[in-house]
Amino acid sequence: MRTMQIATKLKGWIQAVTAVTLVATLVACGGGGDSSSSSSNSSNALNGGTLPPSPSQQPIAATATNTVPITVGRGVNGVINIPTVSVTICSPTAPTSCQTINNIQVDTGSSGLRLVNTALNTSLLAALPASTRSSDGAPLAECATFADGNAWGSVRTAIVNIGGETTSSGIPVQIIGDKSTDTIPAGYCETGAPENTVADLGANGILGIGNAPNDCGAGCASAVKNGAYFACPSGASTCTPSVLAQTGQVANPVANFVGSDNNGVIVQMQPVSNTGAASATGTLVFGVGTQSNNALTATQSFTTDVSGNLVNSVFNGSTVTAFLDSGSNGYFFGDSTLALCNSTYSGFYCPSSAQTRSVTLVGLNGVAASASIGILSAATLFSNGSNFAFNNLAGQISINQVFDLGLPFFYGRHVFYGIDKTASGGATPYVAF
Repeated sequence: MRTMQIATKLKGWIQAVTAVTLVATLVACGGGGDSSSSSSNSSNALNGGTLPPSPSQQPIAATATNTVPITVGRGVNGVINIPTVSVTICSPTAPTSCQTINNIQVDTGSSGLRLVNTALNTSLLAALPASTRSSDGAPLAECATFADGNAWGSVRTAIVNIGGETTSSGIPVQIIGDKSTDTIPAGYCETGAPENTVADLGANGILGIGNAPNDCGAGCASAVKNGAYFACPSGASTCTPSVLAQTGQVANPVANFVGSDNNGVIVQMQPVSNTGAASATGTLVFGVGTQSNNALTATQSFTTDVSGNLVNSVFNGSTVTAFLDSGSNGYFFGDSTLALCNSTYSGFYCPSSAQTRSVTLVGLNGVAASASIGILSAATLFSNGSNFAFNNLAGQISINQVFDLGLPFFYGRHVFYGIDKTASGGATPYVAF
């Protein structure tokens, strides 16, 4: 997850980066194109440049039990290009103690459910059991590291329900902001500023539904000083680094759904105007090839590493690590030929005319395909303060060997993710569109 807000606030997941907070007094409701964007306005925005043809797939209706609607709009803090869903969580020890939480960001660039503590009612929060270290029963905490910040909080156990799917039993989740940052041991969780509030995250939580079944994997299962997990014994003033088996790590909820819809997801977003829209809708579909509404219809499928990375991709003649990440609110890559915006929209590109760039995506299976993206000046796009959905927004990333295909890539497409099942002799992770 990588989302940049104006001038100062960035957040990301593992790799880097960027977003914009637009404070609007009036935001249109519902999906569809932006009615204020006429063809003449679109032509002026291009300023003599060209954009690649926009994809035109439509999302299916979110009426089946393995679907849930996605909304992009103003959200909880006016951050653009944040796709959100509603998630219901229940206590595994008090199954009738449940709460539905709206505005949870859909993030295919991470794995695991993270909820800001203030988004939960106090009775449910108290009813979520603490996850503990098996050796001594010490409660666990996690530091989730973003591009310029971090989120600190306890690891709890919760039953997760999304649409008509459920984990049935409790899985590890992170509760952000419920522990004092004073409990963080010196030298850890120091990347940027703490992002432990709804305002800082721009959402009530993060639904990580990427290719990995859990959020840290073998590294945290073997190294004590892994930087992610900590044990917090009763009475101790600070927590201490801790090894944690994969079964105890914050888990991808989809991989733990009861039934057959636990092998992956499809993110389907409606097309939007080249100059943006007030809002957009989509559908999150659970399972791939398990029901009549989730067949793998993609024209190209790329196997990835466990984190969903396409490590042999090519941009401008150089090898890059590319990934398709709904948790990034723009395209993020390094290109010195593109003009950067001024300080108002620092980090975004502001070319004088519309631009097209292409990246060759290469899977570990050798499948290669070119993906073309369009880029309009962020200043032009943000000139309408009522728009929150953009398909041609791009920004700079400090690591030139990375190409982040964020949410703009998803508009008008059905993007498939296959969860890594190799530990049980199953399928390798993949992305497809």
